[in-house]
Amino acid sequence: QKAKRLEQEAREDKSKQQTLQRELDWMRQGQKARQAKSKARISAYNEMANQSEREKVGRAQIVIPNGPRLGSKVIEVSGLSKHYGDKQLIENLEFSLPPGGIVGVIGPNGAGKSTLFKMLTGQEQPDEGSVEYGDTVKLSYVDQSRDDLNDKDTVWEAISGGAEIIELGDAQVNSRAYCSSFNFKGGDQQKPLNLLSGGERNRVHMARLLKEGGNVLLLDEPTNDLDVETLRALEDALVDFAGCAVVISHDRFFLDRICTHMLAFEGDAHVEWFEGNFEDYEEDKKRRLGADALEPKRLKHKKFTR
Repeated sequence: QKAKRLEQEAREDKSKQQTLQRELDWMRQGQKARQAKSKARISAYNEMANQSEREKVGRAQIVIPNGPRLGSKVIEVSGLSKHYGDKQLIENLEFSLPPGGIVGVIGPNGAGKSTLFKMLTGQEQPDEGSVEYGDTVKLSYVDQSRDDLNDKDTVWEAISGGAEIIELGDAQVNSRAYCSSFNFKGGDQQKPLNLLSGGERNRVHMARLLKEGGNVLLLDEPTNDLDVETLRALEDALVDFAGCAVVISHDRFFLDRICTHMLAFEGDAHVEWFEGNFEDYEEDKKRRLGADALEPKRLKHKKFTR
């Protein structure tokens, strides 16, 4: 009987040990969960603090001067077609750019997006169709080459042309203040262009061309290499702009925030005109063509036939 009692106590002790071990494991898991939550909370607080600090030092404030007031007719494209070699890039494209519209142009490289811009600016002629402009339309075209910058110039010289006062639409402003609005402050304005990063050259290029006061902006990959602060400033400037903008970009989040319409190069020379931002367009594309249509695919060019 004593042996049985000792055996029973041993079993009870083992059960107690298992219970204690489970409680210890549970406590350790709870501690890990609390530590993870604490780290996430600290990270969130740090982000809030960083945002607060950024707001204290001031965000970049890009200024896009308004050009002449647009009428009811801005740009009307009818039956536009264009080919290169044996590839049909665009076929029978039709759209009308509404006053105040911001159009995102999307599609793979080589689809014909920049070619469309060259036809809108008259640098190239379509095979068929027409591009008509309203009487008050003044184009400002920011291409992605940045080749017209003189590396011997400073940032301030490249943007201002050496003038202390520049014209921004109907207003006159201090050229150094204008440079600051593109996040070139203090000594940064005296940096030679050959020392700039890609993102800085992009800002210089935009600042030069946007000050011309066009009421229809054609922006070819304006977000390339931009820092987050300048990107947000560009978004704000475009949303507040009284004119129209047509923007080529691969940045879906940028397009979601600013666009009222989309021009999508979908392959086989078809360009879809859609009212809504990028997210709305994707939903419509899935409805029209099925869920597989959203998967990345190699661009298919329709063969050009005479």
